[in-house]
Amino acid sequence: MSELIVPMAEWSAAIIEALGIGIIVIAALYTVLLAALRLGRRENMTAIMPDVRQRLGRGILLGLEFLVAADIIHTVAVELTFETVGVLATIVLIRTFLSFTLDLELTGKWPWQQTDKSHPSP
Repeated sequence: MSELIVPMAEWSAAIIEALGIGIIVIAALYTVLLAALRLGRRENMTAIMPDVRQRLGRGILLGLEFLVAADIIHTVAVELTFETVGVLATIVLIRTFLSFTLDLELTGKWPWQQTDKSHPSP
């Protein structure tokens, strides 16, 4: 059974990893293209930059989620050793930190902070 699962997990991890990379690349290209079009229309650079940062940040966040998923699949299903689990933990910590800081930069709030102050949580 594992001779069937391991190759499927490897392929799944590779596909998900490629999706994550593709999402980041497409988001970056799309963001640059939109910024160039707006600059071509003579919009002010200070008005364009926050939008560029928002779009690029969202693309990076989404891509990071896919990359973490691929790392988890690869580690758990393919190479489950203490060394690979340690490497996975380090990668997940770094990517989680990046996600949190990007989210903070995009929204101005930490992910666990309330968005609506009129409805406090218990």
